[in-house]
Amino acid sequence: MRLIIAGCEYSGTTTLAEGIGKWAEATLGSNSGSHDHFKGPPEKNLTAEEEAQFAALKPRLLEMFQRYQIEYHLQPGFYTYPDHVMVGMHLEDAVYAPLYYGYGGPGQYAERTEFARHTEERILGLAPDVIEILVRATPEVIRRRMREAPHRNQTIKEADVEYVLEQFEKQHAESLIRNKMEIDTSETSVDDCVAQFVEFYEPLMTDADRVRALVTRARRAGEWI
Repeated sequence: MRLIIAGCEYSGTTTLAEGIGKWAEATLGSNSGSHDHFKGPPEKNLTAEEEAQFAALKPRLLEMFQRYQIEYHLQPGFYTYPDHVMVGMHLEDAVYAPLYYGYGGPGQYAERTEFARHTEERILGLAPDVIEILVRATPEVIRRRMREAPHRNQTIKEADVEYVLEQFEKQHAESLIRNKMEIDTSETSVDDCVAQFVEFYEPLMTDADRVRALVTRARRAGEWI
């Protein structure tokens, strides 16, 4: 199962990835988690001092670091595992870098929209079956979530919500990934969002994943294959 899950901060990308992970564990017999560290500080266990040092990096260094992160997650070894799930990945970089981090805009070095299409060519060469999921929510819901459960090291600014949503729509529309879907989390439960994914995914399951599902079902039924 190879997925790219992207969308505006607070749209529910992380929650959806966790829900799909639980489904994968129950259905395919394993859950390798997701790579969800493409915006803000790269690690969740940094000290306050380390977070401040990261935030103080100049655009040139931030660009180099993010390019390294994306390149690292394109290594063929990741695609030898049964699952490779990335949250944000190059699409977050294409949206947030020009707006907040000072690099990757039109006419700048390593322009991020162009870099995103190059990244997708690489991904398709490694995993032509990859699925890209755009996670949506209305501006009102995004702002409500910002107020009710603010993120530490939040990336987006409240005034930018509509623009950021538009930019994710644009990147998703221009993406070279062939298997694409959209999930709106505004008024939909996590279970129902996962069910939407499963309905889209099942006809596209690889032979390897179908075998994993059969083995998992047989083990739970106490049967031998």
